[in-house]
Amino acid sequence: MYDVLVATAVSFGVIFVAELGDKSQLMALTFATRFTMVPVLVGITIATSVVHLVSVAVGHGLGAAVPTGWIALVAAVAFLGFGAWTLRGDSLTAEEEGKASRVARSAVMAVTAAFFLAELGDKTMLATITLATQHGWFGVWLGSTLGMVVADALAIVIGRQLGKRLPERTIRYGAAGLFVVFGLWLVADAVERLTGEPVGAFFAHHAAGWIALVLAVVGIVLGIRYRRRAASSRPMLGAPWRFGSPSWWVRALSAVAAVVGLAAPLLVAVDVIQPLSLFSDPGIAVAGAGVFLGGFALWRAAMASLVASGRATEGRPGFATMGLHARTRNPGLTGVVVATAGLLLMVPTVMGVLAMVLIVVAVQIQARAVREPRLAAAYGAAYAGYVLRSGRFLPRLRPAEAPGLRDRVRVG
Repeated sequence: MYDVLVATAVSFGVIFVAELGDKSQLMALTFATRFTMVPVLVGITIATSVVHLVSVAVGHGLGAAVPTGWIALVAAVAFLGFGAWTLRGDSLTAEEEGKASRVARSAVMAVTAAFFLAELGDKTMLATITLATQHGWFGVWLGSTLGMVVADALAIVIGRQLGKRLPERTIRYGAAGLFVVFGLWLVADAVERLTGEPVGAFFAHHAAGWIALVLAVVGIVLGIRYRRRAASSRPMLGAPWRFGSPSWWVRALSAVAAVVGLAAPLLVAVDVIQPLSLFSDPGIAVAGAGVFLGGFALWRAAMASLVASGRATEGRPGFATMGLHARTRNPGLTGVVVATAGLLLMVPTVMGVLAMVLIVVAVQIQARAVREPRLAAAYGAAYAGYVLRSGRFLPRLRPAEAPGLRDRVRVG
């Protein structure tokens, strides 16, 4: 009995620490934004129990018998499918709402399958195999299963708290983005296992240039489309943009930044210019793609909150205070800056730096000299109170003490 307790305690500690920050814990957080807590926890427990039981029973022979690269590829396809499913969203009729038990069973099956595929060949499985060679199989199985379930339960609690504080649409887009990230992560893992080469070997600066160019073009096209949709649901207060006015400068700087920003990845892709050697590592380019997608998702969520606010006020012009705008006055502009920074990381060039500077200047003028003064003049005290409880580009943690709105909206 003592040996079992020791094996359980050691295995619990090792697996719990190994799970902190691991993709499985992030997966648990993502699923918690999609389903209720109990089905997710049940699915994780079933998958973990089976995988760790296989680990201690079969041992090292499983690693030689199962092509883990193909398993990772299947898991990647599953996660990309989960991302598309989450992005599409679900709507229940009155009859379908009475079938909650069926939904719960589907959630358990989805979580179980996803965790089972993701954990085969993962470091926690290998750690369990190693522990089983030194301690009894039952204690190792029990401790490793409990360690992983407890670590993932912490992530589920965090996910549920986020679900209470963030708008449903923001959660949906964020969860879909995380599923896609996990899918791409597993694709890279599968490529490395099947070819024996790191994924960075296939991600030269030419490929990064073409990918950055495609992302930028798609982002601009979708951005124009979504902005028109938001404008149709919430008419904006007019702003003069005569030559030399702040609005004119915003449009001029944005246009130049778009031209320069699109030219930079194109010239890198066709090998006319080279990226800055200090930041040309493939890993930085991959991280830049993630930053771009995150910035675009933030901008899209900001547009969605504008549309939702417009519906709540029956399309009357005004300033949004719902969703991301509850604590941040210009979350969409923040998303634009983040997305531009992602493109700069993907293709780090002097032209990209220039485009980044132009975007930052345009965003500052748009917020300080166009949008905020116009809303302050139109809504007076109501907007002044909103300014005191919100940040310009990032959420304000506590209300501002100084009431001087005029100083807050001027340029500089």
